[in-house]
Amino acid sequence: MVPKAQDKVPNALKQNLKMADLVALSVSSVGPLFSIAATGGVMAANAGLWTIPSIGLIAIPFILASFIFRLLNKHFPHAGASYHWSGRVLGIRASRFQAWILILAYFTSIPPIIIPAANYTLNLVFPAYHPSTLAEIIAAMFWSGFALIPLLRGSRPTAKLTQIFLAVELLSVAAVAVVAILRWQAISVPMHFGKPPIGGMVITAVVAATILDGWEIDSYASEESVNPKGDPGIGGIIGALMALGFYALVYPLMFGETPLALLSGAPNPMSVWAQRLLPHASFLMLIPVLASTAGGLWLTSFILIRALHAMGREGLVFRAFGKVNSRGVPGIATIATLGAAFAVTILQALFSSLSSFFGLVLSTAGFFLVAEFFLDSVTASVFLFRMHTSRVDGASHRHRVLLAGSVISAVTFLMFMIGFFIFGPKAIGSSVDYVVGILIAIGFAFVFFAKRHTLIYVFHGNAAVPQIDAGLAGSVDAAEV
Repeated sequence: MVPKAQDKVPNALKQNLKMADLVALSVSSVGPLFSIAATGGVMAANAGLWTIPSIGLIAIPFILASFIFRLLNKHFPHAGASYHWSGRVLGIRASRFQAWILILAYFTSIPPIIIPAANYTLNLVFPAYHPSTLAEIIAAMFWSGFALIPLLRGSRPTAKLTQIFLAVELLSVAAVAVVAILRWQAISVPMHFGKPPIGGMVITAVVAATILDGWEIDSYASEESVNPKGDPGIGGIIGALMALGFYALVYPLMFGETPLALLSGAPNPMSVWAQRLLPHASFLMLIPVLASTAGGLWLTSFILIRALHAMGREGLVFRAFGKVNSRGVPGIATIATLGAAFAVTILQALFSSLSSFFGLVLSTAGFFLVAEFFLDSVTASVFLFRMHTSRVDGASHRHRVLLAGSVISAVTFLMFMIGFFIFGPKAIGSSVDYVVGILIAIGFAFVFFAKRHTLIYVFHGNAAVPQIDAGLAGSVDAAEV
């Protein structure tokens, strides 16, 4: 790639996120209470008490990946993050394919957040009411519209609102843990692990990818950081470690105080547990779960929006996605992302045949998240082995520990992907392998037909300077491939 200088940043994002903002985004994006509520029942049904070791196994490569992201952010801060890194290290074709995987991974994660947000809201406001389809659609519309408010106002307002919701969630986790410990002797149940269900554990680990990701949001916000090559990645490490800490605390308490038969397949195991913790006030659990769900909605959307913005300004997707409004926000990409997710939600609610189809497609979110992090680990491995040089003096040097970590991470993610193909049809549906295969094949077609994509914008990662407009502080070059 030969850099071609460009005097003015095209559709620059505003650099106004401080370290505290990035950390709040990364920690909140994990959304532990929502994650347990949304996936705990499925994981308990597949792996039983072995859910806890399954989460621990998939957490290893995710923790390693957080340090890998930190390294790549130091060298290549960019709104496209994963998509951009593969372009710089592996080449333009690899970048196109990873763009497709990234879109699948995050878009398939958004409708499964909107639907629970609607249901939790109706259950909280009208506890005795069995919601109709129309009521669910109205509630889903409310949360989709609510998510647009911070996202269209800018990254800093989004971070500030996120901090409020994060405070509610952290205080709630602490309160739940205290109550659970105090009630342990009164309501604890026997825990018998039995023989490990290997297939169920593999599927549970892949599903757990959806509850262990999100911390990487600060990588996609790197162009909006006031210190692009210094801050992004740190919040991700903190978020990944805190995610593991949340689950290491909450899951043993929940499994130890609730019969497994009640948790398995439950649409909201947190509510089931709450009925044992606080029999006369179990509805209170819905408040922090809803706060966690709402934050997860706009933060998951934030990641995809920033990625689409990066792709749009390079011409890989609609160029309109690369444009920003007066607040420095990719407005069109924002509306398109949440609008498309809401459209899927409506189709699921109105048409039973489409509901089954979309349900199957959306169930692949965990697989594509694992695939996304697998590709990131491969990118890091190649970068560290072949082309890593010091940012200070340009001298070639090695990070043997990080290289080993990236290789281990890549191999582990690959094993879980293979395991998904082996055990997925039995656990999810007989046609899930075909759905994944077709979506991957479309990705190869996407690579072939996106030949017009020949530019990679290189964000130099300059720190924002007070006397310079924050939106123009970081310069960008167009690298011709």
